[in-house]
Amino acid sequence: MQKNNRYKKLLTNTLVLGIGTFGSKVMTILLMPLYTNYLTNGEYGIVDLLVQAANLLIPIVSLGINTAVLRFGMDGETDRHTVLTTGLVVNLIGFGGFFLFFPLIQRIPTFGSYAGWIYVFVLCSITRYLFAYFVKSLQRVRLFTLICVIGTATTLLLDVLFLAVLKIGIVGYILAIVLSDFISILLFFFTAKLYRYIRFKSLSRKITRAMLRYSLPLIPTTALWWITDVSDRYMVTWIIDEAANGLYAISYKIPNLLIIISGIFMDAWQMSILTEKSPLERQTFFSRVFSMYQSVVFVCSAGLIVCAKFVTKILVADSFYASWQYMPTLVVAMAASCFVSFLGTVYTVEKRSESVLVTTILGTIINIIGNFFLIRWMGVQGAALSTAISYGLVFAIRSIHTRRFVKITWDIPRFTANAVILLAQTIIMIQEIPLWPVWEGALLAAMLVINLRPLLHSLRAVVERRRGGQA
Repeated sequence: MQKNNRYKKLLTNTLVLGIGTFGSKVMTILLMPLYTNYLTNGEYGIVDLLVQAANLLIPIVSLGINTAVLRFGMDGETDRHTVLTTGLVVNLIGFGGFFLFFPLIQRIPTFGSYAGWIYVFVLCSITRYLFAYFVKSLQRVRLFTLICVIGTATTLLLDVLFLAVLKIGIVGYILAIVLSDFISILLFFFTAKLYRYIRFKSLSRKITRAMLRYSLPLIPTTALWWITDVSDRYMVTWIIDEAANGLYAISYKIPNLLIIISGIFMDAWQMSILTEKSPLERQTFFSRVFSMYQSVVFVCSAGLIVCAKFVTKILVADSFYASWQYMPTLVVAMAASCFVSFLGTVYTVEKRSESVLVTTILGTIINIIGNFFLIRWMGVQGAALSTAISYGLVFAIRSIHTRRFVKITWDIPRFTANAVILLAQTIIMIQEIPLWPVWEGALLAAMLVINLRPLLHSLRAVVERRRGGQA
């Protein structure tokens, strides 16, 4: 890719993907008044466990092949007919194997009466991910975004219909997601003309083995990240109760804005970095983008902590208001998760999925041990703290290990100052020390001052390169 076009493409893809992805993710936050008014704390806790369990099953059932579809579809070396067809066949075989476990799923407490819905949820999800990733590998970003917007609108309307009008509770929540996914599948299939890429004669054992060799280590990796993210919810339910988990699940919504913002950027970032062939240019590209990325993550995190109580008061029912007290710690956890994800792209570029697995195993072990002791000691706050610690340690490990492949240039003093300010904000907010709004505002201002210059410098570099590309 030409040097002048690299940043322009990253910026453009980030903005376009942001329209669709941000809207769909933020919708879950805007719908919090609907969820918290039409579902009890216990019902929301059950819904959260069902959806999280289905999200765990998705990479397992699909054998992680959907991620390989994106990686191999963008490498410019593998026939795309083979890539999509392989992905489709592996998904169907995986779901067929999963179906054999239906009697077992029915026997699981809490899940048993919703077993059929879990299967429909998983089938629609793995197919939608397959088509969406393949469309992104074609770099049809605008089409991807349009369908995401339509899917968002569909989910919104169906949630209102099933929860507020028909009042069918947990089933209505799941059904809204399933129908939205099904509509997205049809749109991807016909508007992108994906049927032209499905050729069973193009299947290749060599390509299938290569894709599975890349994707299979990602199955336990994804499962372990799921455990890191969700084990605390199961353990809160086990050690305390479902109502406590309902509060904890709600407390994730605002901090997840960081993951949403990061996810939008990471989608565009992967599309850009996978096309970069020069090791030296790749190192410069990584370093400059990370400098901007860390500033955005820290500033957004500081802003979310300041607004935690206010936003919670507006968005949730009174019975869920106490969830605000877990948000600052979870914001720190999500910030660390964003940095972990960024460094994970180094492994993606190098096709080092085994390194992703090893570092993830360490994080999961730390999180489970932390949950076991901290929840008993600190209650729900202990679950949030355990998550933050596990992500922080994985980030530290990856920051050292990834230098074997890409030596990212770090601004250590700025990163340290940002981290100290964020931790100070978290402690002040949770403890509600006297004049805490004043302290929070001052720390946010300090964060902005520290990061203003690098943000402006990065934006100026993007604008200059964009002009250079147009010259």
